[in-house]
Amino acid sequence: MPQHVQPPDVNEPLGPLPREFAAIMRPELPGLIKEIRVEVTRAYPEYAQLLSGPNAAAIRQGVDLALSAFVDRVADPGATSDQRDELLRKFGRVEAYEGRDLETLQGAYRLGARVALRRTKTIGRRYDLSPALLLAFADALFAYVDELGALSREGYLEVQARSGSAFEVVRRRLLHLLLASTPLHHATINELCEQAGWPLPDEVTLIALRAPAPDHIQAGLDPDVLADLGIPQPHMLIPGPLTAERRAMLESAIGAAPLAIGLTLPTAQASDSLRWARRALQLVDDDIVADAQVIDSADHLVTMWLLSDPALTAQIAARELAPLAPVSGKRRTRLVETLHAWLTTRGTADQVGDVLGVHAQTIRYRLRNLEAHFDTQLADPERRFAMEVALRAQHLQGGGMSELH
Repeated sequence: MPQHVQPPDVNEPLGPLPREFAAIMRPELPGLIKEIRVEVTRAYPEYAQLLSGPNAAAIRQGVDLALSAFVDRVADPGATSDQRDELLRKFGRVEAYEGRDLETLQGAYRLGARVALRRTKTIGRRYDLSPALLLAFADALFAYVDELGALSREGYLEVQARSGSAFEVVRRRLLHLLLASTPLHHATINELCEQAGWPLPDEVTLIALRAPAPDHIQAGLDPDVLADLGIPQPHMLIPGPLTAERRAMLESAIGAAPLAIGLTLPTAQASDSLRWARRALQLVDDDIVADAQVIDSADHLVTMWLLSDPALTAQIAARELAPLAPVSGKRRTRLVETLHAWLTTRGTADQVGDVLGVHAQTIRYRLRNLEAHFDTQLADPERRFAMEVALRAQHLQGGGMSELH
C-alpha cells in the first residue's frame, strides 16, 4: 500500500484525484460503510425501518456500490457504473412510494459524505497527506454526491410520471408500507387505508412476478388487490387466502406471465410471504425447482429451509461426515450415496439397492462399512437427522455426493 501520494500543486485548480489514492481508500470501505449506516439510521429513523423490510438487501447493495464505485472511478476514471446507477434510481423510487420528498434522501447522502470526510482526515494524518490532496478529495466527493442525487431524482420523477391518479399513488404507498413491516396500528397506515377505501385484512397472500410484468395485468385484477408492477421485482397483494375465485382471477389477468405464490399470512407478516415467493422464483432460476408458469412456495418450504444457509450446511456436512475423512475417491462417493439413500428411506438392503440400482449384497457390504466408520453415531437420532439434512441439501444443490468433504 502506498505511503505517500503526490498531491496536486496547491496553486493549480482542483483536478482528478491521483489513481494511487484508491489503494489507500479501498481498505477503509467496510468500516466506512458500517459507520455511514449507523449515522444515517440514527439521523433518519425511517431508513432503519427500510433496512428491515423486503428491499433491505437492495438498499445495502446500493450503499455498498455507491461507495465502491467512487473508489473504482479514482482507480480508473473510465470505469462503468450501470449497476450502481440503477440501484440509485431505485432509491429515488422508494422515496416516491414512501411519500417523502427528495430532501430526506439528499440529506442522507450529505451526511454520508460528512462521515467519509471525517474518516479521510484520520487517513490523512496516518499517511501524511497534503491539505491540497484532502481538499481535492472533498471537492470530488461532493461532486459525486450531486451525481448520486441526480440519479435518485431520475427514479423519483419516473414514479411520479407513471403514477397516474393520486388514488393509485395512495394504494402503492400503502402496499409499500405494509411490505416495510410498518406497524399496522401506525397512523399513516390507517390514514392510507381510509383514503384508498381499503379495509385492512387479517391475512394477505403475496404474489411475485418476473419483470417486466405485462401492461394488461392491472386491468384484470380485483379492485381490492394492491399491485406494483412497473418495478424490477413486480408483485401484488391479495387480501385473504388465494381462493379458487382469486386464482381464477389471477389466471385471467396474468395470461402466460410466470408467477410465484407466497404463503397466506397475517398482514403484519406480508413481507415474509413476498420474500418466500421471490425465493421460489430464484429456486427455478437456480435449476433446483422445476420451471412452471405458477410456482407455489408452499410446495417448496423444506427446500427453501435446507438451502437458506449453504455455508452452514457445508459445515454440518463436514462435521457429521468426518468419520469418512480417511476414505477418498469413488469408494467415498459410493459410501456417501449409500448413507444418503439409507437415511432417506430407512429401508432394507433390498430397498436401498433398488433406489441406487445396486445388488442388495453390495449394499449390505457398504452398510457394514458405514457402521464400522461411524460406530454408534448411526444409532443416534440427532446425528442421523443432521446427516440427512446436510446430504439432502447437497443433493438439492446438485453438487453430487462426492463434493461433501
